[in-house]
Amino acid sequence: MKKSTDHPKQLQKCLTGIKGFDEITEGGLPKNRTTLVSGGAGSGKTLLGLDFLINGAIKFKEPGVFMSFEETQEELYTDVASLNLDLQGLVSQRKILIEHVLLERKDVQEIDFNLEGIFVRLEHAIDSIGAKRVVLDSIESIFAGITDVGILRLEIKRLFRWLKEKQVTAIVTGEPLQETFTRHGLEQYISDCIILLDNRVKEQIAIRRIRIVKYRGSKHGTNEYPFVIDKEGLSVIPITSAGLDQPGTTHKVSTGIPSLDKMFRGGKPGFAKGSMVLASGTAGTGKTSLAASFAVASCKRGERCLFLSYEESAGQLVQNMSSINIHFEPMIKKGLLKIVSTRPTFFGLEMHLLDLYKLIAEFKPNTVVIDPLTSLIGEGDQREIRSMITRMIDLLKSNGITSFFTSLVSSAAQNDTSGEIGVSSLIDTWIVVRELEEDLSKKRIRGLFIVKSRGTGHDSDVHKLILSDDGIKLVPMVDKSTAVANEKNKIGKNVSEGQKLIKQDKGE
Repeated sequence: MKKSTDHPKQLQKCLTGIKGFDEITEGGLPKNRTTLVSGGAGSGKTLLGLDFLINGAIKFKEPGVFMSFEETQEELYTDVASLNLDLQGLVSQRKILIEHVLLERKDVQEIDFNLEGIFVRLEHAIDSIGAKRVVLDSIESIFAGITDVGILRLEIKRLFRWLKEKQVTAIVTGEPLQETFTRHGLEQYISDCIILLDNRVKEQIAIRRIRIVKYRGSKHGTNEYPFVIDKEGLSVIPITSAGLDQPGTTHKVSTGIPSLDKMFRGGKPGFAKGSMVLASGTAGTGKTSLAASFAVASCKRGERCLFLSYEESAGQLVQNMSSINIHFEPMIKKGLLKIVSTRPTFFGLEMHLLDLYKLIAEFKPNTVVIDPLTSLIGEGDQREIRSMITRMIDLLKSNGITSFFTSLVSSAAQNDTSGEIGVSSLIDTWIVVRELEEDLSKKRIRGLFIVKSRGTGHDSDVHKLILSDDGIKLVPMVDKSTAVANEKNKIGKNVSEGQKLIKQDKGE
């Protein structure tokens, strides 16, 4: 007997066009089936539905119907007025049809209750524009006055079956209770896909999360994913994650400081192109100055540089850096340097990452400076911070962007080379700057040494870092110099210290 070689038909999917969402669902929502979107007040259910319809009409030429049981057409226009979503324009072009159904008390009767009236209106709306997408907002409003579980179950099943027979990809919104994803608790069993939205407040910062609870016939991301709502609508983070597939390169770029370039050996000196560089140290040791030199050097090569400052305004940076012969203004005027100054507390980690995605897409930089990375520490717990920075590094590496991070270390910290926020293993080149004393207790100076630089030979000795009117330079240390603040025992141990840090970094 001949064996059948037919493979089961794969589940067809409908792209939503929502940034990041199609990645975590591996292709979007189940096509011609019903998805339940559950979430509390303000979680973004209605916006997700509108985003789904608007993207369908614009990007995929699929008309859609939005049937609202709570908000009128004018109220929905007002809701999206602050967003770059042309809902009113799409309605006028009959690419989207909005049906507002007002259910009054007299309309909801348990005796002989049925959905025929809704089916008639919905069918007319779908057929009039050839709709392929439908959103019902919300299912609680339809069955608000029904307490008979038997009638509820029959009518909910009938609604979902009817939507499937109409061959439309549908979203039905609902509100979760303690143990169920809707008030009735029945829709979750007959839905082909369940999406849970959550809006929580942690340490006075609002955090939105999305989770795919159920997806029949398909693999999907099972974790909670952060998402944000901005002028472009809804975006899920991570938009994508590059993973570990970046190609290696032998190309080098200058640090902007000739004497620092010389500390890297082998061929052309400097940082590897597309690598991640971290400069960590206490306040006032010159981290921002090193980053500024790198930024200007990249602009002089004709490359675009994006400078994200979390502590100083663009005007302050321009003024302060000019004191050490680093001039930002000419590069800004040429359009090669873009400085973006933001207070980290203005919004959460997810919005910072989303802003970086958008800035990279718009400005298309070759190099990026983030000063300092540690300003983001207060905006989440260690796991969230590491996750966000890992995604940030993935984004930069996948775009081949050479990146320079600075990291502030507390002056009271026992380990003065800390400050890498748990991601030192992701950093390709790690530079430490710190305060030292020359001729003990007489003169305070700055010192710099390279902890590691993957794939590149480098000088591990501590060098004196000099900031002057002429710029920045490094000179070898004299024998009578030592670390400040009770670190006399560390004198002459810079090489072994660097090796020790590398072992710690590798978990040895």
